Parts: sequence; structure tokens; C-alpha cells
Amino acid sequence: MFVDFDHWTKGRSVASLGTNAGSAALPFQRWRHFKEAFAPEVVREAIAASPVPVLRCLDPFGGSGTTALACQFLGVSPTTIEVNPYLADLIEAKLETYDCERLVSALTTVVRRAPQLTDVAEQFLEGLPVTFVETSAKDRWIFDAPVARRLSQLLLAIEELTVESERRLFRIFLGGIMIGVSNAIVNGKGRRYRRNWSATRRTAADVDKAFIDIATSAIGEIDRYSRRRETSYSVRRGDCRTALDSNDQFDIAIFSPPYPNSFDYTDVYNIELWMLGYLRGTADNRRLREDTLSSHVQIFREFAAPPMGSPSLSNTLDALESVRDDLWSRNIPAMIGGYFADMKLVMQNVASSLVKDGQMWMVVGDSRYADVKIPVAQVLAEIAPELGLEVDRLDVLRDMRSSAQQGGKHELAESLVVVRRLG
Repeated sequence: MFVDFDHWTKGRSVASLGTNAGSAALPFQRWRHFKEAFAPEVVREAIAASPVPVLRCLDPFGGSGTTALACQFLGVSPTTIEVNPYLADLIEAKLETYDCERLVSALTTVVRRAPQLTDVAEQFLEGLPVTFVETSAKDRWIFDAPVARRLSQLLLAIEELTVESERRLFRIFLGGIMIGVSNAIVNGKGRRYRRNWSATRRTAADVDKAFIDIATSAIGEIDRYSRRRETSYSVRRGDCRTALDSNDQFDIAIFSPPYPNSFDYTDVYNIELWMLGYLRGTADNRRLREDTLSSHVQIFREFAAPPMGSPSLSNTLDALESVRDDLWSRNIPAMIGGYFADMKLVMQNVASSLVKDGQMWMVVGDSRYADVKIPVAQVLAEIAPELGLEVDRLDVLRDMRSSAQQGGKHELAESLVVVRRLG
């Protein structure tokens, strides 16, 4: 018997289609915590409401893989695009089919082999940023020395596994424990040190226990939920602005892009990206940031010119220019224009891959700078007709809290925008 969507979600209720906040964590979603991640219930609603039968779904901003995983439980074949290599592996690890007996054997092999790889592990640690590993020359570090050593030993043991899908899966398990055994806390606004972190020392034994616990629990979930209605999938690694081609065809697209809040989302995963070997130098780090959507100003780059055709965007950019001297970065107006240029390109490429009457479901969030509101949903709705898209829905899902600098009130809308391809 197939395991369907309701079995996976256990009939839970969510406060908003745009977020999992306040809801119990679901199997597979517990592998790595995502604060207020995309709610899978929006995927079910989108597929049920589609004016065309849905067999193929696209998510150009894969994130935690919620859209793709929900699609498998709903009997839909998902295609996901994700620029962050750690997240792309996380998504594929969730979607893959495994032999659970082999996974149990692989876990035993990795745990036994890891302590034998001390010399190679030390070489790996030498390539990390200086703040990552405890040294006598620093008064702050993310990992105590025994913890960093064991994490690198486990990673190297994982890389000795012969099956690629198993290597990927166990890397994700290792990534899932890293924040918990570190001296840091990571949330939606970046990284900070734990309170009294220096008074609590962690050991290699703590790492081993956490790794075995997450792997054992996850293998149990894989076994229980292996018979999904759909097991096929495609994960594309790279920039969603260029990852689609003329041969692609989908019945629906469901996604939530980064919000234009000037936060570099790669910072949230910085620890895993370095410790799992996805980044091995500053050039890798910069390249990844440049390939992400123009939603932040943390690195200098040329932003694309803002698109025409949206009165709301024109008014917003004029308002930002008038308060440029009050902005914490003078690049914010250019970033906002570049953000919507990027989003227009994404919408255009996605629209060209949709069947006639295929819909695009977008969960988006407003931002605010120096009391100037960025009305994201309204701008995208105004851009849509130029791309051959008709707006079917524009609903506010919830009010998000603004930054402390803007007063910290619940005054920024998170909205659902649904558009449909006309021709």
C-alpha cells in the first residue's frame, strides 16, 4: 500500500499556508531544522486547485525540498532547482529510494572507520576559516577541537562509501548534527554564539552519539515512508535563472523565492557548507553568493536594471531614492530593482515551461527600508501580464514581523500570488 500525503502529515493543521511555524515537525523535515519553512499543505492545495491535471511540478527555489517531497506523496513527479549545493544534496537525499539494510551496514562502517582517519582529518581542518576550530590563538571558535576532528573523521569515512546516494545521505545526516554540537546558534538572521558556550565542552563521544541518533531515526523514517505514490524526481544544481531549457514542460510550478530583505541566505548554511567540504576557499564562497538571487547587498555586484511595467515598483524605487541617505546601505535601491529584474526573468522562464493554463504558485514576502515598504506581491502581479500570465489569486497569508530597526511589529505581508499561463 502506498504512503500518501495525509499519512505523512498525520492530518496536522498549520497556522498559515506560508509557514510551518507552530506545527509539529514532519518526517524527513527533521533532518535539518528550517525556521518557518514552506508548508507542504500549499502544495496539496495548489495541485487540487489546478485547472489542468498535474503530473509534473517545478520548484525553481528548492530550499528544504518541501515541494518536491510533498509531490512524491501526492503522486506527482517533481523537478527541483537549487543553487546551494548543500541544500541540493539535502533535497535529493530525501527523494531518493534506498535499501535500508545497506544503510544500517553503512552506518556501522562509517562509525568504526572514522577514528582511524586522524591524520587526513587534520589536513581537512587546516582548510577551514580560522574561526571554525579551537586554537590557542583565538578566544572564540565554532567547534571545540575534539568535535571538529571527529566531524571531519566522520566526513572522510563517509566519502569512502562506494554508493553515491549513500555518501550523499550520510553527509546530510552529519550536517544535521553540526549546529547542535557547535558553540553557535543559527536562526533566520544569521549566526551567534550560545550563551555561556565556553563553559560547556563537547567531546568526540557527543558527536558520535548525535550522528548515530540522527542516522538511526532517519533510516527508520526512510523505511516507513519508502512506498510513496511517486518515486521519480529530478534535482538540478545551479542558478534557477538559467537552469531551464526549451524542452522543459510542467503542469504547475510551486515555490517561495528569497525575500528582498537584504539577508544573504547562504549565511544560514555557512557552517555546513564549509564543514562538509562544499566550500574550500573564499572564491567558492563568493561564486555561490553571486549565483543567488539579488536579495542582499552583502557582496558588491552589478544589479540588473529594474523591469518596466509596474507602477508600484516605480513608486517604490522613487521613494527609496528619496531616503537613500537614511538607508544603512546606499546599494539597497539598486538591489531592489535587481531583485525584481531577477524575479521577472524567473517568472518568464517558468511560464515558458508551463502547459497552457498551467499555474505558478508563489509565496512571497514584503520588506521595508527606512519606512519604505517593498510590496512584492503587488509588483509581481503587475509584471505578470507582460509575460502572458493572468493573476488568479493574490491573498495575504499572514503578517510577518519587521526588523528591530523598523520597530519589530507584525506589519509585513507574506502573500500567495497565483498566476496562470494564457497561451
